[in-house]
Order: sequence, then C-alpha cells, then structure tokens
Amino acid sequence: MGLDDDSREYHRRDPPGKIEIATTKPTNTQRDLSLAYSPGVAAPCRDIDEDEDAAYEYTAKGNLVGVVSNGTAVLGLGDIGASASKPVMEGKGVLFKRFADIDVFDVELDITDVDDFVAATKAMEPTFGGINLEDIKAPECFEIEQQLRESMDIPVFHDDQHGTAIISGAALLNAADVVDKELDELDIVFSGAGASALATARFYVSLGAKKENITMCDSSGIITEARVEAGDVNKYKAEFAQPVEEGDLADAMRGADVFAGLSVGGIVSQEMVRSMANDPIIFAMANPDPEITYEDAKNARDDMVIMATGRSDYPNQVNNVLGFPFIFRGALDVRATEINESMKRAAAEALAELARQDVPDAVVKAYGDHPLQFGPDYLIPKPLDPRVLFEVAPAVAQAAVNSGAARKRLDLNEYRERLEARLGKSREMMRVVLNKAKSDPKRVALAEGTNDKIIRAAYQMQEEGIAQPILIGNTKRILRKAEELGLDFDPTIANPRDGEWDHYADRLYELRKRKGLTKSEASELVRRDSNYFASVMVETGDADAMLTGLTHHYPGGLRPPLQVVGTAEDADYAAGVYMMTFKNRVVFCADATVNLDPDEEVLAEITKHTAELARRFNVEPRAALLSYSNFGSVDNEGTAKPRNAARLLQDDPDVDFPVDGEMQADTALVEDILTGTYEFADLDEPANLLIFPNLEAGNIGYKLLQRLGGAEAIGPMLVGMGKPVHVLQRGDEVKDIVNLAATAVVDAQNE
Repeated sequence: MGLDDDSREYHRRDPPGKIEIATTKPTNTQRDLSLAYSPGVAAPCRDIDEDEDAAYEYTAKGNLVGVVSNGTAVLGLGDIGASASKPVMEGKGVLFKRFADIDVFDVELDITDVDDFVAATKAMEPTFGGINLEDIKAPECFEIEQQLRESMDIPVFHDDQHGTAIISGAALLNAADVVDKELDELDIVFSGAGASALATARFYVSLGAKKENITMCDSSGIITEARVEAGDVNKYKAEFAQPVEEGDLADAMRGADVFAGLSVGGIVSQEMVRSMANDPIIFAMANPDPEITYEDAKNARDDMVIMATGRSDYPNQVNNVLGFPFIFRGALDVRATEINESMKRAAAEALAELARQDVPDAVVKAYGDHPLQFGPDYLIPKPLDPRVLFEVAPAVAQAAVNSGAARKRLDLNEYRERLEARLGKSREMMRVVLNKAKSDPKRVALAEGTNDKIIRAAYQMQEEGIAQPILIGNTKRILRKAEELGLDFDPTIANPRDGEWDHYADRLYELRKRKGLTKSEASELVRRDSNYFASVMVETGDADAMLTGLTHHYPGGLRPPLQVVGTAEDADYAAGVYMMTFKNRVVFCADATVNLDPDEEVLAEITKHTAELARRFNVEPRAALLSYSNFGSVDNEGTAKPRNAARLLQDDPDVDFPVDGEMQADTALVEDILTGTYEFADLDEPANLLIFPNLEAGNIGYKLLQRLGGAEAIGPMLVGMGKPVHVLQRGDEVKDIVNLAATAVVDAQNE
C-alpha cells in the first residue's frame, strides 16, 4: 500500500480517529462516582461560581487547549470545509499531548463569516485555557485572531501565522551567526505574501532585521509602493511595500542575503541562487515541495549555502511542532492572558540556544545516527528532542511574567522539574539524585575516557555541576575528540601511560600479591588497563567514585573494581539493581546483574543494600522476597530460600522497613491480593523493592517489565561496594552515563 492507503487504514483502525478522553481520577467505587459527579461535584461548582479562577484549581481548564478551525485553508488541500479538516485537528491534538502533555478538544466550526466565527469561539472561553487557531484562510485569519486576542482573556495563537515565524526565526538567528552577518544588515527576500509570510516578516523585524531591508513578492512580483497606490495589494501586504521598481522574484533575489520561501514548490532556479550574496541563507519552506530542492541549492555555488526546508528528510527542518506545544505549555502554566511578541521571541531564542548544545544519543538515533552538531546543517533542534520542553516552556513562561501577561509566577527551577515529571517518572526520580549530586559534586573517574560518549557525558557533568569528572586515557586523543565534538571545556585527564604512577602499581601489588599477581604484572595492569587504573585511583582516595563498562562485557568491567575496591565493610557481596519507573510507580529490582544463585543470607544482604539505594531516591522501601509460591503454599528448597531471607530481615533490629516473603510477583504488586487474600502480610502497601531469587529470574523479570510493561530502566546500579562504583552497559546513552555518575556522587556523599 502507498502512503495514502496506509494513512486511511491508520485512521479507520478501531477505534476510529486518533484521540480519546481518559479519566484522571479513580472511578472504581460508588463513592468515587459520587465525588466525580452527583452529588459531590456540587461543591467545586459552588466555589467556581464564587470565584471563576477556581476553575483552574478544580477542572482541566488550565491544561486544555481548543484547536479551532473552519477548514478554509487546510495544509495544501485548500478550502475543504470543517468536517474534512477534522483529521488534521485531531492530529494537532496528538502533537500537543505527545510533546507537551497538553490536552486538546478539536472544534470544527462550519462558519466562514468572520464575526460569527469570532462570536462562536469567544463563547467557548469558559472551557479552555487557550485557543489555537488552525487552517483559516487569509486575510480572514488576521481579523479573526486580532478580534479574539482583544476580546478574550486567555492566550489565542494562530499557528499558521506565527509557528513558522518562530521556528525559522530561531534558524535565522543561528544562520546569521554561522555566516558572520548581523541581522540588521541582512537583505531578506520573501516569496509569498500570505498569513505565514507576513507574520514571519514581522517576526524577523522583531528579532532585529530592518523592515526596509525586506523585499516581499507575491504571485504578481515585488510588492512595491506603486502597486499599493494602484490598489493592486491588500492592506496587509502593503505593510511591506518598498519604494523600488517593479520586478519579479529573480530581480528581488539578486544580491540578497536571505531567501524565505512560503509560496509554492519549484519556483527558484540555481541561477537565482547564484545571483545572491556570498554565503546565502535559503529557507525554502513550501510543503511538500520546497521552492528549490536541497540538492539544487547546495550545488548551485561553491561557497557556503545554508539551507532549510519544511521536510524531515533534509537538515534544518522548519517544523511548527518545535513551537506551539511548548509555547502553550509555558503560557498555560503561568495562566497568561495572551501570547505576545516577547513570548514568541523568547521561544525563538531558546530554540536557537538549544541547537548549540550537545545532542542526546536518543535524538541522534531517531534521525538515523547522522551526526548532529551546531553548524550549517544543524541550526535548530529536532522535534523529537525532549529538551525543547525544558528550554522553551520556561523561557516563554518567564517572558510572560516579565511582560505582564502572566497571572501566576513560577520558580523556574521547580518548574523545570515539574516539566520533567510530565515526560515520565524516571525523570522525576533522577531529578532527586541530580539535585543531591549538585549540592556537593565529587570526583568521578571515567575509565573509558577516550570514548566519545564518555567525553560528552563528562562535559555535561562538568557543565551542570553534577560531578568533577576525571577522564582516563591518552591526553592528546581526548582533547582532539572533545574539539571534534564541539565541546568547549577543559577536562581533567589522567593518562596512565604518561606520568608517575608507580605508587598505583605498588598499591595494586600490595592488594593482589597473594592472589597470584607479580610486581611487574601490577605495573603492566596499571599502565595498560584503565579499569585497574581507575579502581586503584578510587581505592587510594584520588577519586571518589568510578564508572566503567561501556565498552566491556559486564563481568569484564566489574572484575577489576571487585578485586581492588572490594565490598563495603558491612557487606560480603555486591549486587546489581535496576530502578524501574512507570507513570505513577517506581520499583527497584535486585539482583539483576551479579549474583548467580544467592543463598538466604546473600538475599537478605542484597535487600538491605537495595533499601539504602531506594532512600537515596527519597523512596521509603517496602521489600518483597519473590518466588513462585505464596507464604509456604509450595515448600521446597527453592521457596524456602526467600522465605528464610525474609525471616532473617524481620528478626534484624537494624532493618527499619517492612519486608515479607516468599510471595509471587502479583501478590507483591497488587494491593487487593496483598491486603485482601494475605491480610497477615507485613506489607500493608504494595512492594517497591522486588528481590528476585536468582540472577536468571532477576534479569528476565526486569527486562519483561521494561519491554512489555512499558517501564523505563535506570541502571544497573551497583550496591554493596566498598566505594562507589557503577558498571555501565554496552550501548548506554550519554544520559545513562550522567545518571549513573550522579548516583555515584550521591553514594560518595553518603560515604
């Protein structure tokens, strides 16, 4: 099937469409229903009657946007009417929810009269926290937006006008920097004079471009003052009329620094590109076919050609999804009365700044593993970059406060944490540890210091104040790679092959001489094996923690620190723990990486160490020793082991958290089973520590939770070590390395 048939099947698949309503409160009991509706619902109704702002407290209004259209200018389809526009409006709702966790009602109005459309939309103000106007033809869209902005006390935003303006504005800020030109000196030519082109031209002026340097062309040619006097253009186009001779697009582009295309495909030739000024900036944003193809523009001349399109299959995609979800997120969260020019500029500037930062591995993978580094082919972030939410929404919110549009103030640091929590429980949990790490950053030895991911992670640790990274490896190679990666930082480097490290060799020999290690072998290991070097560095106190394993099998990465650092004084065994995060739940799974077949005493020790780890994440532990049996329902050697471990823990006066077992996994996790069927259990709430009976079960269990249960796995985190050591998994991303480094720092703080 082709794209059209695939899309038809996608939309008609049961249930039809792309959106649904989901409840956010329990509706399981009669009392739940009496609270959700009659008679309990009367109380919040009375409160809102007394104070309309209470609607933000009691209802979804503060997170609800109305996407409103009459279907008169839908994508490239034109005037197809209200009903036919509905799939597009539902799609807009999907993007709002996916990227900014904003709920949407799509509203298709079969109204073309401006005044009637305005009246109908304004009448819905009690329902929504904001209005996104969509796919309304020009010039009516200008008048509709203006009237609604003036008459409504909630944000009104016509994305077709302002979305492209904001995203391409961010690209223009960075493109001007790349070609070393000032915004107020750029000669800019527009192809197209519709709603989007006019809004974009106005926005470029807001960013610093000069109006007199903007030449706008419509289908009849350059918009001149003579054409205005002749009545050939409407009042909106007349805003950008210039006192020049009449001509066509080719005439306008001659000597121009910037081409902004918001018209139709294929109207710009290579000769027209060659006529532009040196290092031209070309934003060919017509969809689906740009005014000139990427290849033709790039091949038209020998100097630098900066190219952006609206397409996802080429660099620098000007995609409105980079803007509207996050602009509304910031506006809603400060209960803004409008989306003003300051807020739009803040969004563009935040996007431009984000493009200069190191790009997460997950984003690179999502776009085919092509390198993404600030420059001509990477001017704006990618739509799937989750950091856009954390950068743009706070910038918009602060601009709303500064400009007087906000009715609510926010602590920006707390606000960023709330935004992270919207994208998943794992971000919320890691924020606890990251904040603790920042309060007292420690020295973290990174054994694989020449690896690109490790270098990028070290940069982030240092930049964000999470840790003091020590990169272990060849100094020149590390510095060269950092420069190639575009990272502007001065890392601390320990080169095992260059320097006086005899004391490390002596210490390793002292620790391992009765384990068959000779003095010369110790010297060789310190010089040639960075894992042993890092392990000795931590053991001697020259570093506070250690990370390794990215380029090794897990046992190979674990063996050196186990031999050198060893386990803690109160521990005989180390264990691997994964923190599994769900939407509203966190569980710690142990042991998933180290102990093959632990006995009851080892299981008890693992449980205690895992409880200590949970508390570092501000989670009060409730431990379940798992089996295929419930409290003696099957009695054999296998089920006795977790049962006896639970008794050891219950009898231990130092254990100050609830623990029980043996029990099946669903008993541990389902409250009705735990407190109903087994009311005698020591757990009065579902467990958040799942202690598996052996490595096989633990590894299988956490991976099933991750792959089928939709959990996000953080780890493995090594517990029970004498000093903080964590072994990464091959394939871990930079964010995983940073997260484990933060965990190691918090471990070191507790030391």
